[in-house]
Amino acid sequence: MIYEFDGYKPVVDESAYVHPQAAVTGNVVIGKDVYIAPGAAIRGDWGKIVINDGCNVQENCTIHMFPGVTVVLEEGAHIGHGAIIHGGHIGRNCLVGMNAVVMDRVELGDECIVGALSFVKEGMEVPNRKLLVGNPAKVVKDVSDEMIKWKTEGTKLYQQLPGQLHDSLNECEPLREEPEDRPSQSVNYETWGKRK
Repeated sequence: MIYEFDGYKPVVDESAYVHPQAAVTGNVVIGKDVYIAPGAAIRGDWGKIVINDGCNVQENCTIHMFPGVTVVLEEGAHIGHGAIIHGGHIGRNCLVGMNAVVMDRVELGDECIVGALSFVKEGMEVPNRKLLVGNPAKVVKDVSDEMIKWKTEGTKLYQQLPGQLHDSLNECEPLREEPEDRPSQSVNYETWGKRK
């Protein structure tokens, strides 16, 4: 659902896909090939949210801020299931892992990876290409070329998803039995643990 608030209407590029069960409110700008998943809450009521080209914001994520703040997700940022971005700035081609929290005034450099369940405390400034884990999150090492290649491949799947959804997502009645000729889905991407 897309909501106008206090005179601000969200701006959504036609190539983006905002799921009908997501809520996008107010002063929000969504770029090309962006995917916003079911249950995501993108609240531009007190400040502005800019989600640049090729980003994805997955199921049950929240993006919000203190009054007057602009939250920016730079190109190719990948926000994992259940993550919260509150007033932070997410650099280009970053991965914020599932259920991680990035707090106010955080500056996350380009190509950083925030581990699942990590808590990035208010005001933390993280240089480019760092891996953060823990609560509170700490930089544990540099992001390798292999790690960022893996991340970028996963994000490309999400950059293709809006077009696939525009073409083939339809509300339907469920089948009562699985058809015998139902095709298998391809394995075209694996977990980091399996890849490394």
